Amino acid sequence: MNVQSRPIGQTDLEVTELGVGGAPLAGNFSEVSHTDGLDVVNAAFEAGITFVDTAPFYGFGRSERAVGDAIRGRDYILSSKCGRLLAPGALPNPFEDAGMNNPLPFHPVYDYTYDGVMRSFEDSLQRLGLDRIDILLAHDIGELQHGAKDNAHYFKQLTDGGYRAMDELRNNGDVKAIGLGVNEAAICMSALDIGDWDTFLLAGRYTLLEQDPLSDLIPSCMDRGASLIIGGPFNSGILVGKDMWNYASAPEDVKARTRKIGEICTDHKVELPVAALQFPLAHPVVSSVIPGAKNGAEFKGILNWASQTTPPALWTDLQAAGLIHADAPLPTGAAILS
Repeated sequence: MNVQSRPIGQTDLEVTELGVGGAPLAGNFSEVSHTDGLDVVNAAFEAGITFVDTAPFYGFGRSERAVGDAIRGRDYILSSKCGRLLAPGALPNPFEDAGMNNPLPFHPVYDYTYDGVMRSFEDSLQRLGLDRIDILLAHDIGELQHGAKDNAHYFKQLTDGGYRAMDELRNNGDVKAIGLGVNEAAICMSALDIGDWDTFLLAGRYTLLEQDPLSDLIPSCMDRGASLIIGGPFNSGILVGKDMWNYASAPEDVKARTRKIGEICTDHKVELPVAALQFPLAHPVVSSVIPGAKNGAEFKGILNWASQTTPPALWTDLQAAGLIHADAPLPTGAAILS
């Protein structure tokens, strides 16, 4: 297969337009074996996809271990995250609502300070068994994650020290790009005021279902030369026929909007996940879309969706129906993989 690459911000680093989201490799919401994780990444590399994202939080180290084993010795581009340190000792059901299945016996501790970022980076290299991380992202900062009071504390840590550590790692060549990995656009806007970021990994907020960042974050990124990596292009599963949205059961208004999008896709004989993968990449600020999969067969299904074309009329009809923002660039309909 042939997959194109795009730059991360204004750096020399390029990532494949389709990447691998590493959260499911931790066993989130379903049991995933170490072999399953290897199979996902192997399927990606066989298709020419070399960009993989992971984080210490995913399975409290499980995802990083699987990703490291899968890409070691290969020509890869890797993003991982900082902002949580993993302390020894499992806590009773600490993240039951997050769907953690059999995490490693650690518990996360938030730390966005200079020392916390440096230690997190070094710990990740150890868990990965690698000597290189290309993109380092401050993970899950923001009011959505912490609430207003606690986030003010953690954002001050990032402002006073964490950003300096990330910038130092970039300037020293230890990483090639820095940014945030979050589920909300507002914190990215705040972050633009405290530093020079290369990219934001934004999960679930610029998708076929949601395009609010067109009003603020996306124009700001374009002005600053930063790019977006789109995580969660299926909005936690609702765009592949599941009842999940934003890591929880979808509310009725989201279900209704999804049904309307699906009906127009059906009229054009296009599967909804095909449209969901294509849509974000139509915007020039987007560097990559990184869906997740829990086994090799599931990722091969994603590859099949990414190999399909769509008719231009699909996109104009969706926009005319008010289901795509009027300012959103529309896909040409070409397949992501050819």
